[in-house]
This record gives sequence, structure tokens and C-alpha cells, in this order.
Amino acid sequence: MNEKYPIGTFQYDGEITDQMIAGWINEIEGLPILLRGAVKNLDNEQLNTPYRSGGWTIRQVVHHLADSHMNAYVRFKLAITEENPVIKLYEETKWAELPDYNSPIDISSSLLESLHKRWVKLLHSLSHDDMKKTFIHPESGEVSVRENIGIYAWHGQHHLAHITSLCKHKGW
Repeated sequence: MNEKYPIGTFQYDGEITDQMIAGWINEIEGLPILLRGAVKNLDNEQLNTPYRSGGWTIRQVVHHLADSHMNAYVRFKLAITEENPVIKLYEETKWAELPDYNSPIDISSSLLESLHKRWVKLLHSLSHDDMKKTFIHPESGEVSVRENIGIYAWHGQHHLAHITSLCKHKGW
């Protein structure tokens, strides 16, 4: 198994269908519950264990998910309210080194739960025209709203797999 990409990289074949979007939205909606379940019995030592050599700790992964998905939520709003905006990147590696990443994970788990409720409500409200809207990612180029739903469904599952794979490997 590839420890960095335990579920592989984000990929889809052909056209993005309404059925694919619905499935991705369901994954985004379910992530906070799955994440809570994956970390609920872990102690501080386990939370401070990197999921791979040179990788983030489980604690950092949980806090990263909240930060990343907050940024994603804002990017969705920018894309649907502005004409092809250029989004701002952030230094996720540097964010993971900030003192708030040492906080209890319940803070970010709760934030993620609330954020995902609003995000899913927004995603369900989008029209077909909204789904076609785009933003410019400085590194990836033009990204459509519909593709970004898939990217963030994958992103949540990707980091959840970091946690669950480590737990399975360690017998936790």
C-alpha cells in the first residue's frame, strides 16, 4: 500500500455525472462522523503518531482537514458568486506547524461537523449552471465547481485513510 496515497490520487473517467456528484456530496456529508469514529479511542500518544515516516501526525491531519475544508468552502462560494476568480493558496505545511495544531482534536472535529453541514446545504442548492462555474487555482489552473466537489470528497477520504490505515497497521 502507498502510505502517502492509500486510496490513490483523485481520478475520474469521462464526464462528471449528476450521480457522481450526489455520491461525492454524500461522502463530504459523512466524513465528520467517520472521522470522529476513527479517532474516538485514540490517546495523546497515538494522536501524536505520524501516519507515515515524514508525514503528519493524526492530530495534525484532523486539524488540517478543518483548515483545508474551510478554505474549500470559501473557494466554492467565490466560484459561484464571482466570475472565474483566482483563489489564494495557503502554506498547509506551515499551518500544520502552528501552535493551534497542538489543540485537542475535538475542536477541529466539531468545526468540521458544523462546516460540513453548511457546505452540504450549499452544494445541494447549486444549479447545473453553478456546477459549471470555475475558479483559477494558481497551480492546477481552471477548476470547475463540479470537479472540486469530487476533489474534496476524495480529500476527506484520503486523509481518513491515513488515519484508519495507521490504526490498522498498529493494531489500535
